[in-house]
Amino acid sequence: MANGGPVEHGFPHLETVRAAITALYRRLSPTTVRTFSASVAPADVAFCDTDDLHLGAQRVAREMVRHFRLPDARLIVGFREMTHAANIELAAGPEYFVELNDRFRTHREDIGAALAHEVAHVYLHRLDLALPTTAQNEILTDTVTTYLGAGWLLLDAYREDRVSSQKLGYLTPEEFGYVLAKRALLFQEDPSIWFTSPQAYTAYTKGLARARRDTQQPPLTGAGWTGRHRYAHDRRHGSSLPPGTPYAFAPDPSGRLHVTFPCPTCHQRIRVPVRGRVRARCGLCGAVLECDT
Repeated sequence: MANGGPVEHGFPHLETVRAAITALYRRLSPTTVRTFSASVAPADVAFCDTDDLHLGAQRVAREMVRHFRLPDARLIVGFREMTHAANIELAAGPEYFVELNDRFRTHREDIGAALAHEVAHVYLHRLDLALPTTAQNEILTDTVTTYLGAGWLLLDAYREDRVSSQKLGYLTPEEFGYVLAKRALLFQEDPSIWFTSPQAYTAYTKGLARARRDTQQPPLTGAGWTGRHRYAHDRRHGSSLPPGTPYAFAPDPSGRLHVTFPCPTCHQRIRVPVRGRVRARCGLCGAVLECDT
């Protein structure tokens, strides 16, 4: 939790974020992902200063448990002085003890954001879904929280001006915006109407621009003239592509050239023949893609 300190910006964890989205689709089916089409509603996690602190926190915790389809999980929420925003003991359940930073006693509007991340930890624990390192797992948790409809709260908790700052989670604000935009493009959703933080809105617009770029990379037909020109050049010189090129060319056993590229929805790599206009279906998320190979 950045509390008055510097806030990292940009997209330094983008590859891990994309790997997390792929891992989520591999663990769940596209059908299951689509059952999370409704985001957590602002009214369901609203927290007034006049609400009882502990009863209100338990109410918001129950809403997060409901959102993540964990009907038998019971969260016991407490508060203590600590460095991080929150901590949870991932025991066998069904009871889980969550500790929230004492800061939330007076910043109750952000309790939903902190609990969203912690309940997502329980969800991933029960799914037995994890990445290799602790740092990657925290990025996975933020990504899944956001992609499944509760992470807009984490982005909305981001506030920054010349003299103070606050940010929850391990993604940068722009990376939260990117994952939120990936979800918005999938479900035709506009999460920006829920933001109370102007800085969150700015980060979301930057993330949205980056997410749209995923749908405009060749060989997708949404690529612009510059991308199409570069792709045609690279296709002729496929053995020496510049570093960072999202697509790659290779012949099949019969010598016929194929191109591989990431699905703009789930980032699983797709392989199609180089033969002009092709309609491809992602074998992982089911997205249908119009390509010009």
